[in-house]
Amino acid sequence: MTAPGIGSPADPVALPTTPEAAVEMQERLRTSVDTTDPRPPNFRTVAELDSAYDDAGHVVAAVVVLDADTLEPVDTATARGTITFPYVPGLLAFRELPTTLAALEKLGTTPDLLVCDGQGIAHPRRFGLACHLGLITGLPTIGVAKNVLGECDEPPAERGSVSDITLDGEVVGRALRTQTGIKPVYVLVGHRINIDTACAQVLALSPSYRQPETTRRADHLCRTLLRDIAIGRNRLTTDTAGTSRPASPPPDPRQDPPPA
Repeated sequence: MTAPGIGSPADPVALPTTPEAAVEMQERLRTSVDTTDPRPPNFRTVAELDSAYDDAGHVVAAVVVLDADTLEPVDTATARGTITFPYVPGLLAFRELPTTLAALEKLGTTPDLLVCDGQGIAHPRRFGLACHLGLITGLPTIGVAKNVLGECDEPPAERGSVSDITLDGEVVGRALRTQTGIKPVYVLVGHRINIDTACAQVLALSPSYRQPETTRRADHLCRTLLRDIAIGRNRLTTDTAGTSRPASPPPDPRQDPPPA
């Protein structure tokens, strides 16, 4: 996949290595975020981007592209790496972006819409992972988070019900009930899309489960990659020490994540 945002004057892909520089980049780039739809908003393919970590410093990223109408797979790509940026709430995007971009570059197709497990303008500096990915790729981008950052009333119980998410008095997203009686997901504008269109797309991607089908598939692929890494470490231990230890499933560090 070619990322049109790379090399642009905003230079959103030259990632900093310190928290201070990362904050400065977010402050500088947030004015470039576009919260309006492309004309027309015709999304034929949708890609989910997900990342996961283990306790040994490995990070994996997966991209799953689905046909927007049938939800059938169109393309997938994965990448593996090591964590190089420190853990700082509000700066998690800088831990994930290098591996996520490496996975995106392996795609054989350019999706029309990106969905990521992270924040968008619902962020202390209004520039979460979804905003940064949108600027880098030039593609419409949505954040779908499992937990809310900001203030939000519970939406009505029926599928499709919504309630606004506010942060410092500003509407930054919506809680969306994708299944009747099930906990909502939190939909955030990232770049080149408005909140009405974002919610409509997420609802269409969630015909049967709380999480969009793109999210479910990318999350499963990430967990499989981490499990393969864990099995490989255990095999190496067996080869070098002559004893084996059972492989345990990798932890899920993305449960209740702080803002990305």
